[in-house]
Amino acid sequence: MIDIRIEHSGLTEALTGLARACRQRAPLMKELAGDMADAVESNFEAQGRPAWQGIRSRPGGRILQDTGRLASSIVSNSDNDSAVVGTNVVYAAIHQFGGKTRPHVIRARHAKALRFGGRFARSVNHPGSDIPARPFLSLTDDDATRMEQRVADYLRQAIDG
Repeated sequence: MIDIRIEHSGLTEALTGLARACRQRAPLMKELAGDMADAVESNFEAQGRPAWQGIRSRPGGRILQDTGRLASSIVSNSDNDSAVVGTNVVYAAIHQFGGKTRPHVIRARHAKALRFGGRFARSVNHPGSDIPARPFLSLTDDDATRMEQRVADYLRQAIDG
């Protein structure tokens, strides 16, 4: 029987570094969460990638950025097992996925009556609104490719030491 033994300390060190990097993923996850947050910020700057449907009542205005609350509420979080980007703003889901608001009554707050087209009323019944989906928590193919490259670089650096 022939027994061949090859000792290569460089290979052992590379595999040890790779195993360590695969166990301790928190630095990678933090970078990926930052990449996702940057992608969401780019979505707001570009008003959607692909472009969001416009707003009829405010032509020329920035979509989903009336006060800036939604865009400024985006937070990223990461741990050893995950990288997450999201928001805690209540109305974020209807803008992300679209939907219909429920019917409701609009009452005058700062005056005795509301005025619509020359008519006055103390309150009006609003039938609800159809809100189109404007996905701001999304990644483009370029974003995904950039993140895949980040993972490859992380693993390559772990192997190279």
